[in-house]
Formats: sequence, C-alpha cells, structure tokens
Amino acid sequence: MISILKKTTITWSVAALALILILVAGCSSLHNPSNPNNSQNQEPATTSSQQNTDPSTPESPLSSPVDSDSADSDSIVYKNTQYGFSFTLPAGWKGYSIITGNWEGYDVESSRITESGPMISIRHPQWTSQNPRQDIPVMIFTINQWNLLQKETFHIGAAPMGPSELGRNDSYVFALPARYNYSFPTGYEEVEKILENHPLQVN
Repeated sequence: MISILKKTTITWSVAALALILILVAGCSSLHNPSNPNNSQNQEPATTSSQQNTDPSTPESPLSSPVDSDSADSDSIVYKNTQYGFSFTLPAGWKGYSIITGNWEGYDVESSRITESGPMISIRHPQWTSQNPRQDIPVMIFTINQWNLLQKETFHIGAAPMGPSELGRNDSYVFALPARYNYSFPTGYEEVEKILENHPLQVN
C-alpha cells in the first residue's frame, strides 16, 4: 500500500513538474525581447504619408546602416543618401527602424498650411505599440524654408519656440522638433544623451 502511494505521488510530481516546465517555456517565449524584424512588434503607419522601413533592407534607397569608422566601435551609423546626412547611434540601437512622415508649417496670420517637408524618425528596436520608446525625429527643411521659419513667416506646432538646428549641408537644414519629448516616454534620457554628442553629420 505504501509503495503504491509513493508511486502515485512520484507520478503526480513528475506530471506537475512537466506541466510547470511547459508553462514556463511558453511564458518566456511570449515575453522574449522584441525582434526588430518581427512584424507583430512594429506599429503600422498611422497615416498614408508614413512608412515603417527597416534600414537593413537592401532595397531601401534612402538609408543604410554602416559600421562606425570612429575609434568607438560600440556605435552604428544610419546614412541617408537622399538628403545627405548620417546619424551615429549606440550599438544598442542595432536593428532600428526608420519612420517617415511630414511636418507642416502654418502661416502666422491665416493659420493655413503654407509649408511642409519630410521628417525622419529613428526608432529604437525595442519599441512596441504596448511599450513605445522615444524616437529620434529629424525634420528636414530646404534652406529657403529654414530662412522663412527664422523670420517667423510660418510656425510649426503650438510650442513657443521653433525647431533647433542639428546640422546643414548645401541643400537642407536638419532640425530637432521643439518639445519632441514632451510626454517623457521610455528612453527619452538616452535620446538626450545621444543628442548631446552631436550625432548628425552632413555628407
């Protein structure tokens, strides 16, 4: 009788242990850090003017990730060949996404949209719709648009100050939107540190 009871107890213990292992394995796969190439973890574009592009895709004509040429091997570089700039990122951003959209400028007197242009946001690879992280937005202005903005011919958004210049080449000015981190999402401190190192270089 005792040996039958021991066998039954051992059988149930083994079955319970196997069930626990199966549950743990299933839960860990659900909470595995997001894979940047997994389309389930990428939020779809919110407007028709935006697209989510993985810069590691060879077909992308606008951008390409490259290894850093600097002594700091713990960085990667996003290169945008269309507008002629590059942006240095920490190695932890490997697998980043590029989100494209547009900024709009409003006439000071009539509040009509009188200017617009592209905006490229660099998105952290761990960004998900459930846990969004701070993007790095780069507004792109023609030289003429930037001059008009400085003369306050038009304004962008409700912020009392305008975008801040990150760099320029012969054709474009690259700028950071005012109050880009107003909601203080996860990772905003890291983005501030990245920006302190003047990561944008013109080609």
